[in-house]
Amino acid sequence: MLGCDQFGGSRYPHGVTRFRVALAQINPVVGNMGANADLILTSVADAADLDAQLVVFPELALNGYPIEDLALRPSFQEQSRIAMAGLATRIKEAGHGDLVCLIGYLDYLDQHQENLGSPRGGAVNAVAVVHSGAVQARYVKHHLPNYGVFDEARYFIPGTEPLIINVDGVTVCIAVCEDLWQNGGPVEWARESRADVLAVLNASPYERNKDDVRLDLCSRRAKESGAALIYVNLVGGQDELVFDGDSLVVDSAGALVARAPQFESGVMVVDVPVLQRGGVGSLEFQTRECAPEPALVPGVAVQLSDEAEVYGALTVGLRDYVEKNGFSSVILGLSGGIDSALVAAIAVDALGADRVFGVSMPSRYSSEHSIADAHDIAQRTGLNIRDLPIAPMFDAYLSSMDLHGLAEENLQARIRGTSLMAISNQEGHLVLATGNKSELAVGYSTIYGDAVGGFAPIKDVPKTLVWALSQWRNAVALAEGATPPIPPNSISKPPSAELRPDQMDSDSLPDYALLDELIESYVDRDLSPRELVAAGFETSIVERVITLIDRAEYKRRQYPPGTKISLKAFGRDRRLPITNGWREPIQPQ
Repeated sequence: MLGCDQFGGSRYPHGVTRFRVALAQINPVVGNMGANADLILTSVADAADLDAQLVVFPELALNGYPIEDLALRPSFQEQSRIAMAGLATRIKEAGHGDLVCLIGYLDYLDQHQENLGSPRGGAVNAVAVVHSGAVQARYVKHHLPNYGVFDEARYFIPGTEPLIINVDGVTVCIAVCEDLWQNGGPVEWARESRADVLAVLNASPYERNKDDVRLDLCSRRAKESGAALIYVNLVGGQDELVFDGDSLVVDSAGALVARAPQFESGVMVVDVPVLQRGGVGSLEFQTRECAPEPALVPGVAVQLSDEAEVYGALTVGLRDYVEKNGFSSVILGLSGGIDSALVAAIAVDALGADRVFGVSMPSRYSSEHSIADAHDIAQRTGLNIRDLPIAPMFDAYLSSMDLHGLAEENLQARIRGTSLMAISNQEGHLVLATGNKSELAVGYSTIYGDAVGGFAPIKDVPKTLVWALSQWRNAVALAEGATPPIPPNSISKPPSAELRPDQMDSDSLPDYALLDELIESYVDRDLSPRELVAAGFETSIVERVITLIDRAEYKRRQYPPGTKISLKAFGRDRRLPITNGWREPIQPQ
């Protein structure tokens, strides 16, 4: 259970009723409706054990989110409807038929007319109202997001009708995710119908600082509608996205009542204070004759620091990518640098040291301290490490091919990438790419070299944040009396790819603090070159960095998926044409 310690003697002011609701913050697997139904059934039982009257699940809880083009497959649509009906029956057979359940799932319109531009099959993002062993009613998501990582206008038909139900005399208006972010629709329907509760089912992906935005939004919408607001969110990783949970309840005045932890699965049971304003629902359900006893004292989870939050997202994103895709272990190149050290620490925290394999692949240009640092992180974390010197392979290539300059430098990265993939094929490990967002932005990732792999844990982490996360992780270990996982030398030494003698990143790139600020402004915030210069960046640096970013799009398309943590990650968030002749001038024409 999440944040639901029991205490007796709690009383509400006159005219306020206690309505016991369970918020099921679960981690489904996209497409695995059987396993997801089992997960939902277990959560219903947990809610029933604490006498909940209503249990609310996240958006598309039965199917997982996002389901992308699965939503357009008629066979998937039909199986989803069958699975929901079967789940309703199982809930009753388990002895919980009197509990009202709001469960997100994929459904379709029976009388859908196929039109050009309309999603195939009439798929809808729906909420099933389950009671007494059957789906008693269905709500269809009203507002469909079509920005950032969302493509819902491609997949779903929008709903047009409200669904307001009555549970033990409490009027509940139902909404789904984007319905809360847009004006009109369910928020307005809740106000007009004098609903006591606005129940919102969500699949809201994590990004930095979004938890504060969510709370502010819920508080504002509760005050606008005059209803207590229940916000239930998914938890867990799905490809590039990670969902952080952070489910919460606010009262009709917008004050926080309860909040679940981030990145943890479980059921939070809350006594929601409701005013019972006399609203009328289209369906009435009776679960019990009086309020459950004893009263619950609501809990508010301690909010994570920025570094803890990001690190948690990266850990969950990697863990679920590995687990949900059936990999048993991961492998990565350990250079002794900060990027591979942080990825190794995340992997060990996500999977355990026995499932993480590192390879030190020194070349003729590798320094002794880099080799020592690679072994140091293995000793600190307990991960498996082996040495594979690449100098003989490098020399063999050069004896057959006349390579020099950049081609010779990149050859080292490609030998390392090929070696990791060979070990992966032989032993079954998932290869982790260790590049960061700063490198990926400017194209400092070698195709078929350090860009190889099945997953890139820090793909959306700027270099400056890599350092901050590494320092934070070591500080946490020291505070717990444990060995800091990341070698101090990996943090303190100047960054270098060691592709030639005495090479440093600063030879060809601006200082990372400046570079990351420029990348954030241009990529995340879409500032124009002219605006960047006006903001104080030097014209020559703007021209050079933006040219690097624009020309590297073809490289980014070939990079592995990785966990999104920023407002705009490369991939699902930012989709630009590879063949692109647009170059915005810095000076007015």
